Amino acid sequence: MPTDSRRRLIDPQRVRAAEECLGDRENVQQWADRFSVIADPSRLALLVCIHCAREICVSDLAVAVGMTDTAVSQALRILRAHGLVTADRRGRVVYYRLADETMHELIHQVRPHHPGS
Repeated sequence: MPTDSRRRLIDPQRVRAAEECLGDRENVQQWADRFSVIADPSRLALLVCIHCAREICVSDLAVAVGMTDTAVSQALRILRAHGLVTADRRGRVVYYRLADETMHELIHQVRPHHPGS
């Protein structure tokens, strides 16, 4: 993004560094969209549980987060649509796991830590 030449710059080098770091605005929008998806406490709880279990089916996930199977399924549809989880069918059971290494790392950083873990 070119610097606006009509504005007085205090430190042009810092402005250039900030612009380069910001990069493509589309990428920023994509991350903003992802953050809006995980801003929902129920969806974030599902992601944390999937992260910790590595993979888990809907009914077990529902018990872990204290939601109904239907509510979990609806939330998982949203998470799948945004590419945050993937599903693997084994017979009649569908197992979910994180689909994105960056999300895995993010959840690892924000999940509750227990003393001694």
